[in-house]
Amino acid sequence: MPGGRSHGFRWKANVRLITGCLIVWALVSYGCAILLRPLLSSIPVGGTDLGFWFAQQGSILAFIGLIFFYAWKMNRLDKQYGLEE
Repeated sequence: MPGGRSHGFRWKANVRLITGCLIVWALVSYGCAILLRPLLSSIPVGGTDLGFWFAQQGSILAFIGLIFFYAWKMNRLDKQYGLEE
């Protein structure tokens, strides 16, 4: 099924996946680290508060997790459209 119409469906699925990953990353980076920092500051984690931890480490770890999630989902999409390696 490679090429033609299925290529368009695969591309749309890829764009949806990328958009979802970017939304999650933005929510973790900006939402938890900046907007929710005052609410998270009362929770101690590793000698500091959770808000500081999210601002310094959480967004990086979320981004790394999203990379692995994206690779896993793209492998499934490739198999679905017959484009696996």
